Amino acid sequence: EVQLVESGGGLVQAGGSLRLSCAASGFALHKYTLGWFRQAPGKEREGVSCISLSDGCSGSSTNYSDSVKGRFTISSDNAKNTAYLQMNSLKPEDTAVYSCAAVYWGLGDWTRAGAYDYWGQGTQVTVSS
Repeated sequence: EVQLVESGGGLVQAGGSLRLSCAASGFALHKYTLGWFRQAPGKEREGVSCISLSDGCSGSSTNYSDSVKGRFTISSDNAKNTAYLQMNSLKPEDTAVYSCAAVYWGLGDWTRAGAYDYWGQGTQVTVSS
């Protein structure tokens, strides 16, 4: 069974850090394009970051939205079949449910949520001011 499970969310003060994990089972994550998305109440889902060993993130191995570039870092551990999102210098506007998603193919537009086949259940990140 293909499954993605996120963990690591929580409540943190502005300026703090969190590391989210996305554990994959049922498939080899390193063969897929993996995206992190977030959705805040009343807002559209937003692509946050992407990682792909085959440059499947719009032609790059990693990619970030402008809103998190320089603060968030995406990585993966093939041995653990897990991807990570290190989030530093968190801001209240980063508050959202964060979800990871995977697709076998490389993507021309990694931010398009509809392109991903598998999704985790999400983890809540709340940043207090």
